[in-house]
Amino acid sequence: KRQVSTQSTWGHDDNVPEGLMALDIGPKTIAKYCEIVGGCKTAIWNGPMGVFELAGFEKGTFAVAKKLAETPGLLSIVGGGDSASAAEKAGVAEKLSHISTGGGASLELLEGKILPGISILTDK
Repeated sequence: KRQVSTQSTWGHDDNVPEGLMALDIGPKTIAKYCEIVGGCKTAIWNGPMGVFELAGFEKGTFAVAKKLAETPGLLSIVGGGDSASAAEKAGVAEKLSHISTGGGASLELLEGKILPGISILTDK
């Protein structure tokens, strides 16, 4: 079993030093993502920003979740069990427009693909 330290450090590029793992996005990325979400009319969120389940690595995920919930007039669609769980833990689930635990299936539906569970309902 791998031990995880909640001590964190921020880098300025994508070069993660040997022996360390990237477990969350940093402050500049949080600010940029929130800026982008703030200018949207519709946002689809599929997947957390980091390992939000570990204390100390939830900042990015929770910040983006809160921005999705607090942006006036935003249609916010959350797909996937991890994202749904993150929205709950961030305390914003009730402020989001729609939450589905079907992550990959949600994306495939939006792509226009026919889902097996739906096609069988219309198959005669």
